[in-house]
Formats: sequence, C-alpha cells, structure tokens
Amino acid sequence: MENNIILEKSIAFSAAIVELALTVPPSYKVLASQLMRSGTSIGASIAEAQSAESMTDFVHKLKIADKEANETVYWLRLLNTQLPSFGEDVNGKLMEIKKLLTSIIITCNRKRKTKSAL
Repeated sequence: MENNIILEKSIAFSAAIVELALTVPPSYKVLASQLMRSGTSIGASIAEAQSAESMTDFVHKLKIADKEANETVYWLRLLNTQLPSFGEDVNGKLMEIKKLLTSIIITCNRKRKTKSAL
C-alpha cells in the first residue's frame, strides 16, 4: 500500500485526541466527549475518501474532514479557556492536517476545472 501522509497523520492525531480527552477532569466530560467525536471523525472522513466514487465525492469527503477539524479547533479552544495549556501538544498536529486538507482540496478543484475546460 502506498504511503498516504494525510491518512497516517490523521490516525496519529486521532490517537492523540483520544489520549488527551481521557485526561480531562470529570466535570468537563461532555466537552471531552465532543472533542473526541470531532477529533476522531477527521481521520474517519479521510479514510472514507480513500474509496470515493469520483473526484467530486473525494473532495466532498475531504471537505467534511475539514469541517470536523474546524469543530475540533472549537472544542480545543473551549477546553483551553477552562484548563490552561490544554491541547497545546495536539494543536500543531491539527493545523498541519488542516493545511494538508486545504492543499489537497485546492489541487483537486484545479484539476477538475482544467479537465472541464478541455
């Protein structure tokens, strides 16, 4: 199987999010649950994109992953207001995944436009 950087990074990020969410005090359990759901959903959407039926479907699934990444940013920021320095170690990983998603989506959209112009 070919090395898929974004898939590998999203799996590692999901594992880090699960580990991080388990450290949250019980009074913030609901927020930790939301963080875990959105944080692990990024990788699930990227994995699902790997068997997309078309380029349009592929881009759509990556856009869903990007939306989940944005939601994860929200939950990390919210938890950080209550628990200083919370999630700082995973934030860089998340930003790297967001940059990769944006780059792939832009490239695919350019290819589709070029192909439709021919």
